[in-house]
Amino acid sequence: MELNTRKVNPEDDLGFGTQPVIKNQPVINKDGSINVKRTGISVFNRQNSYQTLITMSWTKFWLVVLSGYMIANITFACIYVALGSDSLDGKSGTTLFDHFMDAFFFSAQTISTVGYGHISPQGMAANCVAAMESMMGLLAFALATGLLYGRFSKPTAKIKYSENILISPYKRNKTGLMFRLANLRRNILIDLHMEVLFSYNEEVNGKIERKFFPLQLERKAVSILSISWTVVHPIDDDSPIKHFTPEDFEKSEVVFSVLLKLFDDTFSQTIHSRTTYTYKDMVWGAKFKPTFDRDEDGRVVLHLDKINDFERVD
Repeated sequence: MELNTRKVNPEDDLGFGTQPVIKNQPVINKDGSINVKRTGISVFNRQNSYQTLITMSWTKFWLVVLSGYMIANITFACIYVALGSDSLDGKSGTTLFDHFMDAFFFSAQTISTVGYGHISPQGMAANCVAAMESMMGLLAFALATGLLYGRFSKPTAKIKYSENILISPYKRNKTGLMFRLANLRRNILIDLHMEVLFSYNEEVNGKIERKFFPLQLERKAVSILSISWTVVHPIDDDSPIKHFTPEDFEKSEVVFSVLLKLFDDTFSQTIHSRTTYTYKDMVWGAKFKPTFDRDEDGRVVLHLDKINDFERVD
């Protein structure tokens, strides 16, 4: 493996320094998240509570909301049962389980301030508990509503990247490193700027270090993403990967970090998108198939399900 002798710029290291990649663990994950494990923080730390609730998946979010709702109702139902069988007027059950279920559904009506009126609290203690529960319910539902709005209103980019990065024929008797992307939404994305960083492990004075190089792209920016965009790095004499073989890519645990900055016309905000390609995602001697054609009226039709399609070439 003969490496390009260009000087390494320390500003291109993505904030990871010279720490080598081990066991194919890149700095940035495929989904764009940062691949850093954090320790030394208490389980009850509240610094990241809002961030966690906003960024977690919808499945986990609804599980958290439903779990909190059930726990709150079960807790207050136990309190009503502990206050005695005469703490609730209008209950119909005779067994302890029936009393608990009556208290549970009364708690559900109280915490949501519905109050059907079939069951009502009796005595000072039960009324105080019901008053406290209704206040907590208002606050909890306001918090859940705010989180739900925050998740919907958070500006994000839904960019679909090709699963593979290809070494393909490029222009006349040349090759290029290529991947493809497209917008999954119908919104307008303008002023897109692309940066691709190539990094690999290298032994320096008996110590493995991580080297970073920004790749020169055929086109680093586009004014508007109307269809798909094939990002190309020409592998010429100035390319740091010119003399790399497939074995060199695997041995050096090569990673290509993709950093995209764009302006979303819907939110009127600048947003970012990230992903990575490792040597396992590389395909040699292939080219992408077209992702768009035209209908009978001459209108361009973009096929997002073909963003990953490629074919082998000599």
